[in-house]
Amino acid sequence: MIRVAGIDCGTNSIRLLVADYDPATGELVELDRRMIIVRLGQGVDKTGRLAPEALERTFAACREYAQVIKELGAERVRFVATSASRDAENRDEFVQGVLDILGVEPEVISGDQEAEFSFTGATKELTAHEHLERPFLVVDIGGGSTEFVVGDDHVRAARSVDVGCVRMTERHLVVDGVVTDPPTEAQVAAVRADIEAALDLAAETVPLTEARTLVGLAGSVTTVAAIALGLPEYDWSVIHHSRISYDQVREISERMLTATHAERAAIPVMHPGRVDVIGAGALVLLAIMERIGASEVVVSEHDILDGIAIKTAEEVEAGKRRS
Repeated sequence: MIRVAGIDCGTNSIRLLVADYDPATGELVELDRRMIIVRLGQGVDKTGRLAPEALERTFAACREYAQVIKELGAERVRFVATSASRDAENRDEFVQGVLDILGVEPEVISGDQEAEFSFTGATKELTAHEHLERPFLVVDIGGGSTEFVVGDDHVRAARSVDVGCVRMTERHLVVDGVVTDPPTEAQVAAVRADIEAALDLAAETVPLTEARTLVGLAGSVTTVAAIALGLPEYDWSVIHHSRISYDQVREISERMLTATHAERAAIPVMHPGRVDVIGAGALVLLAIMERIGASEVVVSEHDILDGIAIKTAEEVEAGKRRS
């Protein structure tokens, strides 16, 4: 077994996975998985910079993760940073802070790399499901961007576009620094227009309509699934590989965009950090389903984080073979 730690630092959350990888079977055995909402991308769309308070929240999470990694003794740590830190002018400050705390430099990856990791993590198990038609379309709806990947066993085409739950909320649903509660029809229409334009961009590279199975990743999708399943509390084992219908996604999207902050916060499975951004996230998923004519989405709790761990362990193993 090869023990690795993968960290995925996105626009909205930072997540850790420590796992053992079996080179003989390709199986990943989870030892510790956790998430902290840090909103690293707070205000980046407007200012072009990472806010000091957002950096401090992120560094506090890194200190917690460093302790977990030390206790479990990973052979290699890989820190992958996505949309927000790609866009920021002061990304060097972020890179140095992570290096000081964790001893590794964050890889500020491209959208294509992000898509490759997401596809690997999401489909490693699904390839054994004979009843799921291929090709897969994997959509990873993040805080700042959404990745689209089409493939069978491997990626055929991928594209990252700048629509995510945080970016859409900050761009269209905030007035004078406050999230509109609930948003107006005009605001929702502006979000929808941005999403449709992004889908047009994605379709230039990725044959979206060729997909036979839609696989949805990340917090917006898993939260929609948890609501659809009527869970009294968040339970990843029930959500993982659940199948949520288009009608359920449409109903939840409409409900999230017409509910007040208090009504959304009262939903048992709603993470406090998602209360203000779930409406935009659900709308991204709905628009994707409408564009490709999907009757359902297969929800995966395994995503870019699992892909990071798998690829890292494979590199460790290849290094051992060479030596």
